[in-house]
Amino acid sequence: MFMYNPPHPGEVIRELCLDPLGLSVTEAAEALGISRKTLSAILNGRAGLSPEMAIRLSIAFDTTAESWLNQQTQYDLWQAEQRRTKLQVKRLVTTDSYST
Repeated sequence: MFMYNPPHPGEVIRELCLDPLGLSVTEAAEALGISRKTLSAILNGRAGLSPEMAIRLSIAFDTTAESWLNQQTQYDLWQAEQRRTKLQVKRLVTTDSYST
């Protein structure tokens, strides 16, 4: 079951991590060991989370890398589902009675 229009992980980072701690983008980027430009792209939904970034976030905010990657996957999958009808794919299923 899919969540309806899940937020981009960048929104979650801003609202649940940076804002409550009163961190600026520059301060958070320095703490994460990344450029301000990279963090800004994530926060504004222009870039997704890589596994390495998920690990950085897990260390910085005492969370799990898996939780960050799951958020990214849910967001990406929902976005892709919105384009499902535009995909030109042939069904490749067997009509064999042995299939389940």
